[in-house]
Amino acid sequence: MIAIQDTYPVDVAYCYGCGRLNEHGHQIKTYLVGEETIAEFTPEPFHVAVPGFMYGGLIASLIDCHSAGSAAIYRMVADGKEIGSENAPRFVTAHLEVDYLKPTPLGPVRLVSRKVELKGRKVVVDTDFISDDTRTATGSAVLVEMPASMASDPFSPR
Repeated sequence: MIAIQDTYPVDVAYCYGCGRLNEHGHQIKTYLVGEETIAEFTPEPFHVAVPGFMYGGLIASLIDCHSAGSAAIYRMVADGKEIGSENAPRFVTAHLEVDYLKPTPLGPVRLVSRKVELKGRKVVVDTDFISDDTRTATGSAVLVEMPASMASDPFSPR
């Protein structure tokens, strides 16, 4: 199974959350499993909010980047393309909502997303953030295909 992030073009594979070329980032990996997308992440001890619990900004970041990867997957599937057959399209976040349902213990988490809408350049994705089989947060993201001008930024790492 191929993670969508492993198919991002080199010039846009530096995202802090999911860029495979960002050695300091989270490097999350999103996979298509049936109709849903899945990612797993294990936080480090420094990802703490208060002792024993994950920092909420990290939760939002993981939902954001997993949603962007999910949008790329759903776009490719809708276009009849197999993941890994070509570079994946890159999506950026137009809107992100995160609801924190309960504190998330510092430990492995799983993100499970579903496509809500795919129309033109826009994809809407809903995500469950799960710790120890308990949903501790949810997210809803509106993503749009990244403008070409972002990839050609002369200040981006090459």
